[in-house]
Amino acid sequence: MSAYAALTTAGYRAYTRDRTTLFFTFAFPLLFLVVFGLIFSGREVEQSGRPYIDHIAPGVLAWGVGNAAVFGVAFVLMQWRRDDILRLIRMTPTPVSAVIASRYVLAVAVGVVQAVLFVAVAMLPFFGLGVSGGWPLALPVLVLGITAFLMLGVIVGSYAKTPEAVAAVANCLMIPMAFLSGSFLPLDMMPDWMQTLSRALPLRYLNDGVSGALTGGGTGGVLVDCAVLAGFAVVLGAVAVRTFRWSDKS
Repeated sequence: MSAYAALTTAGYRAYTRDRTTLFFTFAFPLLFLVVFGLIFSGREVEQSGRPYIDHIAPGVLAWGVGNAAVFGVAFVLMQWRRDDILRLIRMTPTPVSAVIASRYVLAVAVGVVQAVLFVAVAMLPFFGLGVSGGWPLALPVLVLGITAFLMLGVIVGSYAKTPEAVAAVANCLMIPMAFLSGSFLPLDMMPDWMQTLSRALPLRYLNDGVSGALTGGGTGGVLVDCAVLAGFAVVLGAVAVRTFRWSDKS
């Protein structure tokens, strides 16, 4: 516990001191919200008859939270390994679980703040997002989504050796996934094969769960999304632990 507490405290201090990263972590999803809000203002999705904001806002929020979880842990692990910090940590009685858990707490905290800020802006009259009474269900969906994407970030950070490699690999995963999972465009507008493919991606279920909780989609659907996200988290977590590297030489 002492190792976990020390790593968590150090991670929090480093994160809050990096004001540029802190700013863009929260501003990046809001930028997409503004862009899509301007493009689709006052329009409805023909297939469902619902306002575009009901599709776009939950999708962009889900992508932003997942993106922050992947990049946040991947860059840190790469830097710690490159600077031999992980090797020094390994010399102490600190298990892999404590290292990952310390980043997990920070990722959840950042994700929750992201979500609150994002929804508050999306509810402004210009965007017009209407939040349903089941909005508290978004919290477990976000936590499970962050867990799954954090584990994906651990895998990326365990193999990438440079900041450029982290950015390249993470972007190659997250940007196509955003389009294929309906974060930027409603899945109803996409071909059947793309809708089928999206079911193999964790972001699809994070999108659906957040959308169902915020805009109303029934508790049953949200619970299914939570179950699938939990499955992704377990599988990716098992891979992350097995592929975790303390140094580039091991």
